[in-house]
Amino acid sequence: MRGGTSKGPFFLKSDLPDDDATRDAVLLAAMGSPDPLQTNGIGAATPLTSKVAIVSASQRDHADLDYLFAQVSMDQPVVDTSPNCGNMLSGVGPFGLEAGLIKANDPETVIHIYNVNTDTLIEAVIQTPNGEVVYDGDASIDGVPGTAAPVVLNFLDAAGSKCSSLLPTGKPKDIIDGIEVSCVDVAMPMVLVKAEDMGKTGYESKAELDADKAFYEKLESIRLKASKLMGLGDATGKVIPKFGIVAAPETENGSITARYFVPFTCHSAFAVTGSCCVASAAITPGTVANDVAKTGNGTTQLIGLEHPSGRIDVNVEFGVKDEFPDIKRVGILRTCRRLFEGDVLVPESTWPDHPSHKQQHQVAAE
Repeated sequence: MRGGTSKGPFFLKSDLPDDDATRDAVLLAAMGSPDPLQTNGIGAATPLTSKVAIVSASQRDHADLDYLFAQVSMDQPVVDTSPNCGNMLSGVGPFGLEAGLIKANDPETVIHIYNVNTDTLIEAVIQTPNGEVVYDGDASIDGVPGTAAPVVLNFLDAAGSKCSSLLPTGKPKDIIDGIEVSCVDVAMPMVLVKAEDMGKTGYESKAELDADKAFYEKLESIRLKASKLMGLGDATGKVIPKFGIVAAPETENGSITARYFVPFTCHSAFAVTGSCCVASAAITPGTVANDVAKTGNGTTQLIGLEHPSGRIDVNVEFGVKDEFPDIKRVGILRTCRRLFEGDVLVPESTWPDHPSHKQQHQVAAE
């Protein structure tokens, strides 16, 4: 399925191995990793298209579905299940409905999804006229051509998704390598820096940023040190915390401009979880994002976040606690599309105790 601006296979948890090591071997084989081109699998050779969603009916109170996200490395034999992916999340509700894990209502179905990676709850509103999932519609998101049915994602109590709180270091700003940074955790822990402090405008294209190797060396040095300050430990070889550069909005109606790094290339648009984090940082006094953002008044604000492919609007609802926002709900509009369904074949060596005893094992995937 395409979920938001990402793409990858959606698996039923019951169709995958029970132990993590064998499961990861199966996912690597299915995607064709490690290989930068993923020639031997169904991955599409970019970080945004080497993602996996694993879904099951939830046994938890107040949740309908459990969702485990896996980022499959392209060039390393690594499957990272530490972060969430909000773009792939937009396909979880429709997949659960199509797979018969939950029952649809008419004209829309509200689904509560438990993200296993971050121990958080997300409310997804899916269009289901006559009790059937529809994918065609008039909603559009920047970074994806055409229109589709809207999927509304509301992240509930998302502050401190992996860390202790909204501001994991206890401060809106820290100094790392002589540069002001803000360490913020809402849906995704991030390290935010003003673009100008990194020698950038913040309006560069993905290609321009990816071509600057010195920039990435500087970015990684800051990210690794920030990770320890945030209580996340050594982030070497890991994808969290993510890194973002921020600048004043480029357009009159925007709130903030940002670039999101995944973390070793620039995102061609913007991650859903990352947009939740940057939007929340924009309304948090004293952060580098707040310094450059154009925000309004009140405890519900629509933050227009500008990115390389356009813009993503984030609705933030919050209270105030100890002078800082108490984030209640962060809402984003996404779309998704079902691309194909069938079997993906993996070598016997990746799952030797599979009951079928076939040379190639068939794993139901969509």
